[in-house]
Amino acid sequence: MPFRKKKIFIRNETKAFIFLMKTFDISQKEAQKWIDKKRVFVNGKVLVKKAALIKGEVEVSLYEPNPIGLKPIFQTEDFAIFDKPSGLLVHPKNRETRHSLTDEVRALFGKEANITHRIDRETSGIVLCSKKKEAEIFFKKAFEEKKIKKGYLALVKGKVEKEILIKAPILKNRKFQKIKLKVTIDEKGKYAETLIKPLKFLEEKNATLIEAIPVTGRQHQIRVHMFHVKHPILGDPIYGTDFETAEKYLNGELTEEERVKKTGANRIMLHAWWIEFNYKGLKYKIYSKNGFTSLF
Repeated sequence: MPFRKKKIFIRNETKAFIFLMKTFDISQKEAQKWIDKKRVFVNGKVLVKKAALIKGEVEVSLYEPNPIGLKPIFQTEDFAIFDKPSGLLVHPKNRETRHSLTDEVRALFGKEANITHRIDRETSGIVLCSKKKEAEIFFKKAFEEKKIKKGYLALVKGKVEKEILIKAPILKNRKFQKIKLKVTIDEKGKYAETLIKPLKFLEEKNATLIEAIPVTGRQHQIRVHMFHVKHPILGDPIYGTDFETAEKYLNGELTEEERVKKTGANRIMLHAWWIEFNYKGLKYKIYSKNGFTSLF
C-alpha cells in the first residue's frame, strides 16, 4: 500500500508542525500540508491546528512508493519521460489507491520528484516528470504559459476527411442531474482550441485515426471537442453516449461487453503521442514508444 501508519509516543508537549519537521526531516510547508490532508492523528483524533501543542500517541500516515518496475523512456539529470499504460492513475486518488505512476517516479528519483501534468487514467502515453524541485517549478510554469506542446492519437467515430481547427469554449458542468459530462461546450466557458489531423480511415470500424493537437489545455478538451464535431472518441462512456450508459459507467455498473457495444471499445482510445519543449537551451521532442500500437 502507498500509505503506512507510523505511531510515535511524545512525552513532552511540542508544537505539531515542529514535531513533524524534526521527526520526518521535512519542511514547514510539507508539515502543514500533512496536517491539512488529515494525515496526522493525536490520541486517536485528527489533528486540525498546525501550531497545536501535542503529546501522547501520534499516528502519521506516510506515503511509501509501491513500484512495479516501470522505467522512463527518456531522461536527463533533471527530468524523465514515462510511457504510461492505459488504466494507470497518474497520482493516488486516495489513501486506498494501491498503485499509481507517482509510485514509480518517487521510487526511482526520490521524494522531491513529481509529475508535472495530468492525463486521465484510461489515456495512455507520454507523461513528463521532474526529478528536482527547480525543474518542477519550471515545467509547471511552462505548461501554464503554453510553452509545452503535446500531440495525441485517437480513434474517433466516422470518417474525418480533412483537417479541422476546433474553436469551442469549454465550461465546467454543474448540472449532473441532466447530463453526466464534466465539461460542456458553452459560450460562457473558457476559450479552447484543438487542431485535428486525419491520419487513416479504418473502414471495417467506421473510425478514423487522428492526430489531435490541443492549443489550449482545458479539462477533457479533446474528448469534448471531438464529441462537439460529432466524431466522439471510441470507448468514451461519457462524451458521445447516452445518459443511462454514462450513469452506469460512473456508478461502476457498466460491463465491458456493454461498453464495447455502446462505445466501440473497452477503453478510451486516446494516446499521448508526443511532447515538445525547450529546456536549458535545448529543444526536445519526444515520441511515445508505443504510438499507434497502443490503440490497436
